[in-house]
Amino acid sequence: MDRRTFLKTSGAVAGVAAASSLPAPAIAQGVKELKMVMSWPKGFPGLGTSAARFAKRFETAMEGRYKVRLFGGGELVHPLKCLDALQQGTADLYHSAEYYYQGKRKAFAFFAAVPFGFRADEMDAWIHYGGGQKLWDEVSGEFGVKPFLCGNTGSQMAGWFKKPMKSLEDFKGLKMRIPGLGGDVIRALGGTPVTLAGSEILPALQAGTIDATEWVGPYNDLAFGFYKVVKHYHYPGFHEPGTVLSLGVRRGLWDKMSKSEQAVLEACAVAENNFTLAEFNANNSQALETLVTKHGVQLHEYSDEIFKAAGAAAKDVLASAGNADPLTKKVYESFMAFRKIAVHWSKLSDQSYMTKRAISF
Repeated sequence: MDRRTFLKTSGAVAGVAAASSLPAPAIAQGVKELKMVMSWPKGFPGLGTSAARFAKRFETAMEGRYKVRLFGGGELVHPLKCLDALQQGTADLYHSAEYYYQGKRKAFAFFAAVPFGFRADEMDAWIHYGGGQKLWDEVSGEFGVKPFLCGNTGSQMAGWFKKPMKSLEDFKGLKMRIPGLGGDVIRALGGTPVTLAGSEILPALQAGTIDATEWVGPYNDLAFGFYKVVKHYHYPGFHEPGTVLSLGVRRGLWDKMSKSEQAVLEACAVAENNFTLAEFNANNSQALETLVTKHGVQLHEYSDEIFKAAGAAAKDVLASAGNADPLTKKVYESFMAFRKIAVHWSKLSDQSYMTKRAISF
């Protein structure tokens, strides 16, 4: 080896040695790790995958300046305590559903799912163009959280029952896992609503603690294995026509972000809102076929009698919830005013088209 080559080689080695001798924090300097808690198991189809996809997209868009560490429901906090985790500083982000927090403020339920309320596209319209986001910011802001749409399950099934629900009498004394305002409707019909995290549902069915449950739809319900205990699967679900999965950002974190960082985070949440709905719509049909053909699940359509009674009960439930406090009243009035607009257009567009499509092709 000649002198010139030796000097080049030794210089390169010295440089590598110097770099590797730097303390770890110096190498990782500027990378911010965020803790994200979820209301569902890590990696759970549709829900857990949605949270993970958002986290990955955000990390990629920020070119490694942020690292998101995911915690499934129960790993860091109870699945239904995600809002508390942000309030207490235990976590920085959550992926959840707002109706789990209606005990703190009834208004939260209007940003998740409302019986006979908005479908996914209608909810997007209210949030983005009907004043919903501003109201949501006000509600969540009281708890130190900046909220975003970050997924939607689309239309949900009515639920799983031990026997077919043929009349209103079948709801009397029924113990059903169903949260939010939908649970209040079941109570009005004579049942007892129970709020449980997803991972707690199957054990409760097996133990007889509950008689029935709703969760989401075929894609998610197949994954949890409810068919192992109950075989009667009802539709359509009046309680959650387009359930929002929400991203909560700890306000202290949000306020310290630059405008560009905030824009990136919001864009990633909007993208995930679209991808999650697509994932559910792509997988529900095949999962339903598996439930019916492989596991002997029986499908039952709710009767008009049940739907009309549920609709009448829902009007009272929403009006009562809407008068819980002045802020919730503002949310309720905005929601109902936009519902009137949305229903009118949906009847002329989607509803009429789907009816005609069914008889034409």
